[in-house]
Amino acid sequence: MWIYLFLGIYGLSMCFILCYSLAQANLLWYFFRFKRNLTPAASASDTNLPAVTIQLPVYNEKYVVKRLIAAMARMDYPADKLEIQILDDSTDETCSIIRELLQNFPKTNFKYLHRKERTGFKAGALREGLEKASGELIAIFDADFIPDDQFLLKTVPHFSDSSIGMVQSRWGHLNENYSLFTRLQAFALDAHFMVEQMGRNAQQAFINFNGTGGIWRKECIIDAGNWQEDTLTEDLDLSYRAQQRGWKFLYRPDVVSPAELPPVMSAIKSQQFRWTKGGAECAVKHLKQVLKGPFSFKVKMHAAAHLLNSMIFIAVLLVGLSSIPVWWGFYQGLIPLLYFKAAALFLLSFIIIALVYFFANLSLANYSRKGLLRYLWELPVFLSVSMGLSVHNGQAVWEGLTGKKSPFIRTPKYNLDEKRGAWVSNVYHQLKVPAGTYVEAILALLFLVLVGLSLYTATYEMLLFHAMLALGFGMVSVASFRSYRIKAGK
Repeated sequence: MWIYLFLGIYGLSMCFILCYSLAQANLLWYFFRFKRNLTPAASASDTNLPAVTIQLPVYNEKYVVKRLIAAMARMDYPADKLEIQILDDSTDETCSIIRELLQNFPKTNFKYLHRKERTGFKAGALREGLEKASGELIAIFDADFIPDDQFLLKTVPHFSDSSIGMVQSRWGHLNENYSLFTRLQAFALDAHFMVEQMGRNAQQAFINFNGTGGIWRKECIIDAGNWQEDTLTEDLDLSYRAQQRGWKFLYRPDVVSPAELPPVMSAIKSQQFRWTKGGAECAVKHLKQVLKGPFSFKVKMHAAAHLLNSMIFIAVLLVGLSSIPVWWGFYQGLIPLLYFKAAALFLLSFIIIALVYFFANLSLANYSRKGLLRYLWELPVFLSVSMGLSVHNGQAVWEGLTGKKSPFIRTPKYNLDEKRGAWVSNVYHQLKVPAGTYVEAILALLFLVLVGLSLYTATYEMLLFHAMLALGFGMVSVASFRSYRIKAGK
């Protein structure tokens, strides 16, 4: 009977993935409708533009703060209506770098606010800055962003509609082609910013402020309860509170805000842990309230899929682990082959996910032949690496769901456009190898053995799946050991 227990775990996990993929299919449908009805840019003139405060939350960012400040100084907006807050929580030489840089821009209205205590982390810095902000609108950019100097002129006019609470731009990528892992991150983020954000916004479902590259109405932030630090994704949290209060969000995929992608696995994992754990914490905080609220079925459906999307990593991990005894059961004849044939239904999940990434990435490449060829190899590698991150991200989700608290660990920035390989000497680079990395290495070897056994016994039903798991866990563990164990300055 234990074989059927694992078969049940396998089946339930696959059903969860299938349900999530069906929600993605719905977003893909509305993605095409959004493209046909893209919100046009509103007209802007100096006479009717409101006062704007740009907030730049900074914490030990000596590698990127120079280009950030230079980009802000180039922002095209009436000088008498623009305030730029540098919300600096730094404890290193970043403070002196900023003060020195600001002397080069005496005509730009920079306001330097340094906190000695990092209370509330990023959410706390944004909240304290908001108390002193003079602008009606609040634009936010993380330290690794270099926004378009026309960003405000393209987004501010939308706030002539008094119901608009936030306008989000699409992230671009400064170092997309730096390495395989930066390319795969771009591959994933482009799917979120094209299909998911566009698909949700097209049907007035809840979308999220992505933490940066967006602009808020100050009144909306305050009305929704201001920034709160009880989750690791203060951006997602405030987004759901604001939209539950009736504020409308607008997504502008044609306004691009370029940023740096983490180049090494330790930095990728730091970012992924915060995003997935914070998403789970927001699910606990908001999902029940949304489902009980006066919203349409499609809004509730997409809110559930959105808030629970990090659960995919737990589902993938359960599918992978339970597939081992299930494979053994098929090999020993303990499970009828009919069950495996019925499981072919779950191939629909793969097809839907493939289509989501296909149209998201190829639409950005104008459906070129080069884009298609790149997609063909990126998709299987991306899916494999995503599976390989299931241990790390699964732990983050579990901690989020069970209420275990952890500090806000920001992702190290590298400024790799200046010097290739500069990540090695980055003083913010994490060196300690987490226990999960050893688990990933063990699983890579385990699934590699299963691949060998499948070939030896001619049982090919799960060969491809186990090969992708072996590849994914192998790539993630090797990249992790390499990134964690290289000491700064060597």
